[in-house]
Amino acid sequence: MRAAASLLEHGASVRQVRAALDGARRLAPEVRTPLAELRLVVHDRRVVVEQDRLRVDPGTGQALLDFDAGDLERETRETLLTGMVRPLIPPADAAEVWFQRASEWDGDPERWESAVDAYERVLDQDPGYAAAWNNLGLLHHRMGQYERAGECYRAALEADDSCCQAAFNLGSLHEDLGDFRVAVNWYRRALELDADYADAHFNLAGVLAKLGRPENAAVHWRRYLELDLGSPWARIARAHLDGEPVEGDEPGGDE
Repeated sequence: MRAAASLLEHGASVRQVRAALDGARRLAPEVRTPLAELRLVVHDRRVVVEQDRLRVDPGTGQALLDFDAGDLERETRETLLTGMVRPLIPPADAAEVWFQRASEWDGDPERWESAVDAYERVLDQDPGYAAAWNNLGLLHHRMGQYERAGECYRAALEADDSCCQAAFNLGSLHEDLGDFRVAVNWYRRALELDADYADAHFNLAGVLAKLGRPENAAVHWRRYLELDLGSPWARIARAHLDGEPVEGDEPGGDE
């Protein structure tokens, strides 16, 4: 009962310890002795379960994201004598928790740094998670960190060579860098992976127009209108086809 004594010494009540044990048994019914097989610690006056860089409330199963890696190292040393530590959350599920949080944050510029950290945690758990590589690249792209963005997009394609969003985003990256011919190649790659990828048709048409190839561009303007006639960008595509001067930005990167 050394683990229980340690929890009490760190401020937990007997009721909290019992409730945490009951919750842990519900979350991981295969665990026979939670105090020996799981790492329970006191955090913010409550008993929580730790695994890797996650804290989980055993009562609700909710992941707690205010985790300090230094605390983990210290508390791991303090609990080495409790015996085998059995994962409460399988690594794949832990990756999904971080991916969900990152997806909630990456739309808010004030939380981009937190989203970057969360996607990196996903990739620590699952280095082959193509969507996480792609979205991490998109964040670096938005932050002007173009070299790192390109590395992430390529890692997404290495993890999943059918990730058309990563190919599209590489096209967008090279377009932003002024490498129009390279951008064309990547947009074409995205369309090889998904022939009905509307944004890829739109951006490819725009780059072809910049390269002085209006007839080739028109093919993709028309296809874009077939795929996405109701979008705000349809007016721009139609204006290009009608030869009217237009102002407007291209669709953004894709997650």
